[in-house]
Amino acid sequence: MNSKTATTAETTTAAKELQTKVILSGMRPTGPLHLGHLLGALKNWKKLQDEGNICFYMIADWHALSTEYEKPQMIRNNTFEIAIDYLSCGLDPEKSTIFIQSLVQQHIELHMIFSMIVPVPWLERNPVYKEQIAELQEKELHTYGFLGYPVLMASDIMVYKATHIPVGIDQLPHIELTREIVRRFNFFYKDYFNVPESLLTETPKLPGTDGRKMSKSYGNCIYLKENPKDIKKKILSMFTDPKRIYKKDPGHPDECPVFAYHTLFNKDHQKMKNMCLSSEIGCVECKRILSEIIVEFLKSIQEKRKELEKDPEKVWKILKQGTEKASIVAEKTLKEIKNIIGINYEKI
Repeated sequence: MNSKTATTAETTTAAKELQTKVILSGMRPTGPLHLGHLLGALKNWKKLQDEGNICFYMIADWHALSTEYEKPQMIRNNTFEIAIDYLSCGLDPEKSTIFIQSLVQQHIELHMIFSMIVPVPWLERNPVYKEQIAELQEKELHTYGFLGYPVLMASDIMVYKATHIPVGIDQLPHIELTREIVRRFNFFYKDYFNVPESLLTETPKLPGTDGRKMSKSYGNCIYLKENPKDIKKKILSMFTDPKRIYKKDPGHPDECPVFAYHTLFNKDHQKMKNMCLSSEIGCVECKRILSEIIVEFLKSIQEKRKELEKDPEKVWKILKQGTEKASIVAEKTLKEIKNIIGINYEKI
């Protein structure tokens, strides 16, 4: 290879490295995943993995414990269920590292290190923290662990030196807090971490069946594993256009939760909109059509899910192997950090 060819090859390799992102994201195993999770996260995670990025996708069971500490026995089963959802929706263990957070002990070690330098007011003024306290009033969340979960989130991210974090706009405060923690660590010790960037994903506005945001705590979700009969029942009971009293009245589709689903799932949504505006179709028929579309949309995901449910050993093996891969990366980071702050006792 001549010098010109070598230089070109090096430049191409360097450019590719710059384009490759290290991605970290995850979900809490607090219950089954729903359509909001699919459109708001899983679809984008698959896209990021298929683009050749280095992707770490965890099942965040420590984070689940911060709100479900009274019922911890549910977390293991939910971990298995979420793993199946990850795989059914296209996450590939050959392309992405899929793992269980609590089995990688370095998350907790880095969390402890970060917690020593984070001012408490940073956590108390976190708008997401305040929102969760208000939303989950049936739970006692004025705990040390819940207040500090953004610090654990920062350790989740930085133990893999993630460069980009896919989030919706409502999660930006968390990432900004991580960025502040990283800057503070670099200031006190050494300029070790690169400050991660938010990878803002356009989260579709998918309301729950009652018109509020889709949330397990509201009981208004359509779950990925839900059987067709229950999906149709839920959709047929959905709130529709409050201004449309009679079928002959013209509709207001842009104000209707059902039409929000048509926009996302029905390729003929413009036709549906026109029929609604002109009173050619009533709300019941509109919901019936939507229910058929949603059932068909979830069909391939549910078929793959059933295959995985028959082979639990395969699912646990994928999680075990992913956890082992994640642990190797995390251990390397922790060793370097302990050397930096001077608490490495390996030579004793």
